[in-house]
Amino acid sequence: MSEPPSNYASVDDTFRVSAKRFARSPWLPSYITSETVLGVYSGRFFPLSIGENPVEAYWHLRRRVTLFDVPEHPIEVTGPDALPFLNRLFCRDLSRLRAGRATYAIACNHAGGIVMDGVVLHVSPGLYWYVLADGEFMTWLEANRAGYDVKVRDPGSWVLQVQGPRALEALEPMLDGGAPAPFKYFSVHECEVAGEPFIVSRTGWTGELGFELYSRRPDVDGERVFRHLVQAGSVHGMRVSALECMGIRRIEAGIRDNGTDMDVTMTPFAAGLGRFVDLEKTVHIGAEALRATDRRSAFFGVQSGPGTAPGRHRVRHEGREVGRLTAAARSPFLQSTIGYVRFDSPGEWEGEQVSLEAADGTRYPARVVALPFYDAEKRIPRGLGGPPP
Repeated sequence: MSEPPSNYASVDDTFRVSAKRFARSPWLPSYITSETVLGVYSGRFFPLSIGENPVEAYWHLRRRVTLFDVPEHPIEVTGPDALPFLNRLFCRDLSRLRAGRATYAIACNHAGGIVMDGVVLHVSPGLYWYVLADGEFMTWLEANRAGYDVKVRDPGSWVLQVQGPRALEALEPMLDGGAPAPFKYFSVHECEVAGEPFIVSRTGWTGELGFELYSRRPDVDGERVFRHLVQAGSVHGMRVSALECMGIRRIEAGIRDNGTDMDVTMTPFAAGLGRFVDLEKTVHIGAEALRATDRRSAFFGVQSGPGTAPGRHRVRHEGREVGRLTAAARSPFLQSTIGYVRFDSPGEWEGEQVSLEAADGTRYPARVVALPFYDAEKRIPRGLGGPPP
């Protein structure tokens, strides 16, 4: 695996950047202060930090409920050939995805490399939204649209996440007319929030119980909607937070980030996501390459002592460099430093003892573990309980 150039900015670097080419969410004026630090993801600004204590914010997320402004970017696909078109793009069989349901789906290129990952929402018969991660995907959709009677457009949707064990309690007063019933894990419903049309899904990026809200109009009255949500959630102790605490929790939950943890040089198998590939499905782009590829993972978790400094450290095993961390954080729950290691080659790495080598040469002992770090059955986001926070 190649080493990033030495002139790459570190995660702690901040710069003054023109907003000319990046979009700001309609929610931003409701919480931005002089302490807010913004990042860019999918061409959109999002709050990396709002000046809070990230550990305190983490525990609030785990014990109560938190509202996040997130930069996810939904793309709409409609038309008579919407389903066969999407089945051509993604390596999961979407023919079983009923209206009112969502599923995680990966798009690959012809070599089996990951082009994009995200969540497909089957909003209503013939109407699909793909909520994609960071990176350009519209050109890939257009490049493969020939021969399909479909319309692909950017609906200009802006997204919010409400996450935490009290999220579903907070949902009831947030939606005009109350929460949908039943509202199962990965369900999708059309709804209204403060008179504005929205879509709500039982999904999220934290590994906690929660849901996401997608505006249906690009000119949504963001400040009014945000004010309504904050007021509705206040009785349940909801607070507004940023990526710092969400980032810790997503690593604990084993959630990958496209462009950071995986890229087009990796297959879903190499990224440890082979379970999301339907090998019997032959119509999707990359199917032949994926059937012929090594199906072992090159992506694992790594756990070290609480004194280990997080960073994109080199990973060494038996005296040689074998990989690199793609993301790391100190886990308050596990009381250790955890991260993702991308190995240079796939194999049976789980249980191996390795060392993490920082840029200054400091080495920390660590152990390779399976992902996620806990709650492998996703009992927490399903609302079935889990390890007590």
